[in-house]
Amino acid sequence: MLQKHNPKNDDIYVHVAGKLVHRDNAKVSVFDSSVQGGDAVWEGLRVYKQGLFCLDRHLDRLFTSAKALMFENIPDRSSIKKAIAETLAKNNMVEGCHIRLTLTRGEKITSGMDPRLNQKGCCLIVLAEWKAPVYDNDGGIKVITSSIRRNAPQFLDSKIHHNNLLNNILAKIQANVAGKDAALMLDEQGFVSELNGTNLFMFKNNILYTPHAHACLPGITRGLVMEIAEELKIPLREKNLSLTEFYTADEVFATGTMGELTPVVEIDGRKIENRSSQRNFEKIHSTFLKIIPGFCEKL
Repeated sequence: MLQKHNPKNDDIYVHVAGKLVHRDNAKVSVFDSSVQGGDAVWEGLRVYKQGLFCLDRHLDRLFTSAKALMFENIPDRSSIKKAIAETLAKNNMVEGCHIRLTLTRGEKITSGMDPRLNQKGCCLIVLAEWKAPVYDNDGGIKVITSSIRRNAPQFLDSKIHHNNLLNNILAKIQANVAGKDAALMLDEQGFVSELNGTNLFMFKNNILYTPHAHACLPGITRGLVMEIAEELKIPLREKNLSLTEFYTADEVFATGTMGELTPVVEIDGRKIENRSSQRNFEKIHSTFLKIIPGFCEKL
């Protein structure tokens, strides 16, 4: 599923290193750590008419990731919010938008891997675009299992929301070649981890299951769904889940800022068939839509 070009994005302005510039001039140095080694962290933010969704939760994760990577001279929360507000105002954006918020380690004095070469502090990039949810949340998506495994903590901890996304990209390539919407990635033990860009949940016998977050990213929307399940008194289990368990689930859905909540209707050619008398995903989804305003912040 490829998003179409939106001509409204042809003249957007981007906040780069403290300056608002037209997209054609939005550039970082070839010495920036993001170019040199993918040495950056990022967050995806969705803008609704009520404001930015779960902004502080996303910024908390950004700061956590930056600390884990020992970034220096990190801009504070108020500075980042100010840059976001300026970007949205410049582009006259009030809803129906998505922000890619990137924080790089910054510019190096010479090319190389050593972080001590970064002596100018971090570089903040606020890229706001007119962008609808990435998936078909009505018809659902079809996925295929990738041979590319999701990183586990002993390799590269998924708790760091970093820009080094090559394993996810390779998995997405496999899905593209197979003509599917997304790739399902397993962990190093062969249990289901997540899709190449979103978390996964499944219902079986009216119990909601989701993989442990040791190899998958503990997503912001994932966390909200877990809170909704508790509020609705839906039993929730985090456990190691096999492909067979997902093949035979009553309902499967993906969660993420880019796609919100998306039904998964097929995995590896197996149609997901709801053999229960319940429509539990609808309960979760409708509650999610209702709570959006309460989690939005106006800048």
